Amino acid sequence: MGTESPTPSYREAYARLSRIAAELESGDADLDRVLPLLEEAREAYAQCRERIEAVRAVLAGDWADGPRTVEDAGTGDTDPDDPEE
Repeated sequence: MGTESPTPSYREAYARLSRIAAELESGDADLDRVLPLLEEAREAYAQCRERIEAVRAVLAGDWADGPRTVEDAGTGDTDPDDPEE
């Protein structure tokens, strides 16, 4: 638990969750280790969920319309190919 970076990637956090789940499902986890494992799993889950929510926020935004220029931002103009605007 002390070797992870302060902000692990989604992949790292997911790998931690998978490792913990496998250990708990195997039934080999010592009872004294279960609580620390669950705490670590809760932390990894929160990190995964945070990243998923960030992606959802981006997908829900207007990013699909492409980048807007500074000039477009004040006028509502979204057609960069029109030289008259």
